[in-house]
Amino acid sequence: MFRKHRITIAMIAGAALTLMAGAATAQYPNKPVKLVVPFAPAGTTDIVARIVADQLSKELGQTVIVENRAGGGGAIGADVVAKSAPDGYTLGVATVSTMAVNPAANARIPYNNFTDFIPVTKFVAVPNVLAVHPSVPVKDYKEFVALLKKNPGKYSFATSGTAGIGHMMGELFMSATNTDMVHIPYKGAGPAVLDVVGGQVPVLFDNLPSSKSQIDAGNMRLLAVAAPKRLAAYPNIPTFAELGIPEVNDPAWYGMVVPAKTPKDIVDKLYAASVKAVNNPATRDKLALQGAEPVANTPAEFAKDIKAEYDKMKAIVVKKGIKLE
Repeated sequence: MFRKHRITIAMIAGAALTLMAGAATAQYPNKPVKLVVPFAPAGTTDIVARIVADQLSKELGQTVIVENRAGGGGAIGADVVAKSAPDGYTLGVATVSTMAVNPAANARIPYNNFTDFIPVTKFVAVPNVLAVHPSVPVKDYKEFVALLKKNPGKYSFATSGTAGIGHMMGELFMSATNTDMVHIPYKGAGPAVLDVVGGQVPVLFDNLPSSKSQIDAGNMRLLAVAAPKRLAAYPNIPTFAELGIPEVNDPAWYGMVVPAKTPKDIVDKLYAASVKAVNNPATRDKLALQGAEPVANTPAEFAKDIKAEYDKMKAIVVKKGIKLE
């Protein structure tokens, strides 16, 4: 009899916990939410995150606080999200670097890009760019490649960090053109752009939003873009596909992930709020000014995108023998 009584108490306690969890989910969110950006301020990831977070705060009815956790090509920030409580109060900005390039090329990352996260939605897709400081004595892409071939190892290129998408672009570019440059990694695109504009580093591989204002101001010369077609803002600048190196022509993307085991009800709420935020007319206009194209796909679609991007990057890493640590 006593044994049955203990089981009954356990069952009651379990039911109570289930009801409490359900109530907590129903009330979500009832406090500020943190959105972790795995790169430094002023880079594309940060720019996109802050635009979306502003409207997401209104959709959720709670402040969404952007927190920059830079380093390791995005691995440090991604790991923070992976190890956070799965309660919907720590969200992460997922990038090609954190979900595909880093896992494919760096055996030391402390998280699993497939099992440690639940994809929520892809916010946007953005073009990538190759730009140089005005002091580099070239007018276009063809002259740039010729200059590098004449001066192997002389020029350096800045990126948002080791094992980031810019780093991969640089490696693929050098492999495709049979050229040699020195990689200078930063803790985000923001500081990388500043050093290229300042003349400390002559070449930049980056996403368009973090570079656009400096390109438009004439502080950097745009040579090529990674996009499906030429950009309306720069109709005279060719795509990498046009230039014969399609492997460098993929745009970047940014989305939201949450820690594994986050309740489905919370994921659903975040997805619905994110779709509304990204598709808000004012938000779309702000993103468009940065060259970003809204996507807002489903969690399942975003999961497929992550897998496809990882498989593509892994194939490139194996083919080219790229190891990033």
